[in-house]
Amino acid sequence: MSEYNLEQLNVLVVDDNRHMRFLVRMILKSLGLKNVLEAEEGASAFKALEKFDADIVICDWAMQPMDGIEFTKKIRTDDDSPNAYVPIIMLTGNTEVNHVVTARDAGVNEFLAKPVSAKKIYQRIKEILDNPRQYVRTPSYFGPDRRRRQDPAYDGPERRKIGAGKKATDQPQRETT
Repeated sequence: MSEYNLEQLNVLVVDDNRHMRFLVRMILKSLGLKNVLEAEEGASAFKALEKFDADIVICDWAMQPMDGIEFTKKIRTDDDSPNAYVPIIMLTGNTEVNHVVTARDAGVNEFLAKPVSAKKIYQRIKEILDNPRQYVRTPSYFGPDRRRRQDPAYDGPERRKIGAGKKATDQPQRETT
C-alpha cells in the first residue's frame, strides 16, 4: 500500500485510551514507521514535543483534562510551543459538520473518523506529504490554510488582503421573493 518510505517520520500519537494508542501505533508500524511516541492527553503531549521532534501528530479529540482541540490551539498559538507548524491529524468518533469545522478552525491539518484503518491513516499522511498547506496567521487564527485548493478561475475579492475587496455593507443584497 505504501508508496513512501515512512520509516524516518517521527509521529506522536495522543489518546487517553491505551488500546487506541496501541492500535494506531501498530498501524503506523505496519506502514513502516519506526519512531512512534505515545502520550495520554494534551498536556503530556505538549511536554513530549519539547524533546520529541514530531513530523506529524495524530491526536484524539475527546481526552481529559486537555482535549485535542485545546491541545491543537496550544500548539498553534502558545509562545512556548515547541513546533507550531507540526501537521496534526485529528481522530474522533464524531463526524458532524460542526466538529469538522471546529477542528479546522483550531488549526488541524486533517480529520480522521473512527474506526481507523491502515488505509485511512496512510491517506491522511500521504495528503500531508503530497499537499502541504501554507500556514496563515490572522488576529484570530494560526494554522494551515483552511482552503484545500486554490481556484485559478476565482475572480472575487481577496478577503485576506488588507484593503482588498468591498466591505460586507458595500456588497449588493440578495433579493428574496
